[in-house]
This record gives sequence, C-alpha cells and structure tokens, in this order.
Amino acid sequence: MPANRTVSDRTVDTVHNLPALVFGVLLIVVIICGNLLVCLSVYTEKALKTTTNYFIVSLAVADLMLAVLVLPLFVYSEFQDGVWLLNMTVCDSLMTMDVMLCTASIFNLCAISIDRFIAVLVPLNYNRKHVDQRQVVLLSATWILALAVASPVMFGINNVPNRDPSECKLENDDYVLYSSVCSFFIPCPIMLLLYCGMFRGLRRWEEARKAKLRNSIQACRKFQEAAASLPPLASLPPPLPPVIERELADNTGEELDPYPPPDCPYPSSEYKGGAVPTVSFAEIKFTSEPHKKKRAKINGRERKAMKVLPVVVGVFLFCWTPFFVVHTLRARCASCYIPPSLMSVVTWLGYVNSALNPVIYTVFNTEFRNFFKKFLRSCCT
Repeated sequence: MPANRTVSDRTVDTVHNLPALVFGVLLIVVIICGNLLVCLSVYTEKALKTTTNYFIVSLAVADLMLAVLVLPLFVYSEFQDGVWLLNMTVCDSLMTMDVMLCTASIFNLCAISIDRFIAVLVPLNYNRKHVDQRQVVLLSATWILALAVASPVMFGINNVPNRDPSECKLENDDYVLYSSVCSFFIPCPIMLLLYCGMFRGLRRWEEARKAKLRNSIQACRKFQEAAASLPPLASLPPPLPPVIERELADNTGEELDPYPPPDCPYPSSEYKGGAVPTVSFAEIKFTSEPHKKKRAKINGRERKAMKVLPVVVGVFLFCWTPFFVVHTLRARCASCYIPPSLMSVVTWLGYVNSALNPVIYTVFNTEFRNFFKKFLRSCCT
C-alpha cells in the first residue's frame, strides 16, 4: 500500500469482512451476558459468597472490561479486513487496555492458584467466608501489576519512526517480548506448579480423612461387640461421644469397610438385676474429640470449586498459548513469515476464552448452574 494513500482511499479499497462482524457482535453479547451472570450470582446467592468466587468475580470483571473496551474496536478493525482507519491515539489506548486486561486475566488465575494453595497447605490460617487482608493484597496486586505491564504503551513506547498508520499493533519488538514473558511465560509455570502442589496436598488430606474414618468405624465396631457380650445391666453408663462422619457422600473411588453406621449404640434391651463385671476397652481408640474441633477442614463445596479451577486454567492455556507463541515469534524472528490470517485466528481464539469461563462454571459447578437456571427461568416467565 503506498505510503501517501489517504484514509478515504483506503476506505474505498477495503474489503469488508462481514462474518467477522457477525461473530464479533455475538461474542461480545455472550461475554457480557455470561460474566454479568457470574457477578450477579455471587452478589445475590449466599452459597456462592466464598473467597474463591470473589477471585472468579475479579476474573469476570476483566472479561467484561475486555468485551466493552477492547473487542468493539478489534471487531471494527477485523470488519475492515484488518485495516486500521482510526487515529493512532485510539490505537495506543486499545493496545494498552488489551495488554492490561489479558494480563489481569492470567494474573487473576495465578492469584486463585496461590489462594487455593494456601487453603490446602495452610488451612488453619485460611479464612473461607470473608476476604481477609492477604486476599485483598492478592486481588489488588493482580490489577496493579497488570497496569504496570501495560503502562509503557501509555507512555509512548508504541511511537516508533515510520509507523504504518493502517495497522494497529505493538510496534516495539523488545516490549512484545517483555509483555509476553511477564503476562504469560512466567505466571503460567508458577500457576501449574502451585496446582500440582495443591492437588498433592489435597490427595494426602483425603487419604488421612479416610484413614481416620476407617479407624473410627473399626473402634466403634469393637465397642459394639464388647457391649453386646455384657451380662444384663441394671443401668447404662453415659454414652461415649458418637463418631459422626458427614462427608461419606464425598468419598470417591476407594470403598470403605462395609461396617454398620458408626453410631455406637448400646444394646436397647432392658435388663433388670445382675452383676456388672469390669470390662476393659483398652483396644478401643476414639479419634473424635469434641474439644478439638478447631482443626480446619476443606468442605465439599470448596473441593468442587477446586475441581472447576483446573478446567478454567486448562481452557485458558488452550486459548492463549497459540497467541503468545505466534506473537513472540513474530517479534523475535524477522525472517519468519506469519500470515495475517494466522495472527487473526489466534487472536480470536484468545478472546473466545472470555466467553468460555461462564460456560465452564455452569457445567462443573452446581451452585452456579442452579442460579443460572433460576435466573433464566425467571426471565422467561
């Protein structure tokens, strides 16, 4: 394209990409509706007011801002077949918001992995019901660091000599490498390592919980057998603390011993008279102590949330890894030819991720799914 061609000349020659416009508008609508429902569900439903979901709301806010501030201009550019027809100030603003919000998304996922790691490895110091100071610091750091990564564009790093006004992109190749490393290539390995450590800790916790339950059932069964062998009693001693396990339904895979429910009942028959011999229960070990219930537990809802988050991370990596690889390759390899269509496809794939997170929540999380169903049913009626 000649350098002296005016904007009006380019407008005449531009081929309009109608499929990109239709798909872009639908994508914007889906992102806004889905992520608004996520925010609304956590705001209105008491069952969803957990610290994990507050981080998910922060991620949804980043996706919402992306749909409102970045996607309309990107869709407009794609509709013009990749030709940028607006001024460079708008382009720099678009690049700043694009880098910041994409970075905020992955930093939010990284903050979630840190929060989950602490919840599993240091459960006594973890507040599950309310956002404490540590979580406020994590949430604030995600946005401050994201803004810091994007700030060089605000301060004019994109203003390079002989800049092509018909193309809106990051012009400084060193900054492309810097932003890609800070936004993706460093946080992702850290996030994956934290999740590996978290699930190893969660597996150990589950094994310890099952072993404790099994010991309690065996102890209760021994007590039942010992109590059944007693001669008639004139009166019964005060009952021992019952062994109660409320999370049997959450056990998966390993079968427990097929003993009766561990309620440890005494014989229900009424006895009159008779000597009461001394019985030793030295072999019986009760592990439940009512005065030691301050040990933190991971409840069923949190374990379900932990199973959803790896899916969110996996989808994010699937959507954004091609973009960052191609983006970095284009900046560092001057002799490599990357077709504009390939760059467009990987960019679209990255933006699609913002629409997938609410779908993942509804498929894998019962509380989110129930709220979405209730909300949609109320809207239809």
